[in-house]
Formats: sequence, structure tokens, C-alpha cells
Amino acid sequence: METKLKMIYWKGEKFWVGKLLEHPEIMTQGETLEELEENMKDAYTLMTMEDVPQEHEVKELALNV
Repeated sequence: METKLKMIYWKGEKFWVGKLLEHPEIMTQGETLEELEENMKDAYTLMTMEDVPQEHEVKELALNV
């Protein structure tokens, strides 16, 4: 399953820094933009899918809020 998310990023003093717009609590850094992207993918997986087994199902829910 492919998930597309938007990352906001900027160049800090030493590292590229980024966070996900959909999950602003997920933030990471990298020495290069490519490393930042890989670190962000890893951070997202750890924060959202770490305890989900390889074999799983997905169901869309409609919520009235």
C-alpha cells in the first residue's frame, strides 16, 4: 500500500530538517535532502506502523464529526 504525504522542509545550520504536514509530530533531519527523505520514511513507519504485522488489512471508515 502506498501512502502519499506532504513534507515541509528547510535547510538548518548543519542539517536539512523536515516534518510531515499531515503528522506535524513526526519530524526528522538529514545531512542531505535525500537522507532527510529516507529518515522521514523511516520515522513515519516507526511512528505509525511499527506494531502492525506485515499481513494486515485496511478499511476506510466514515466519521461524522
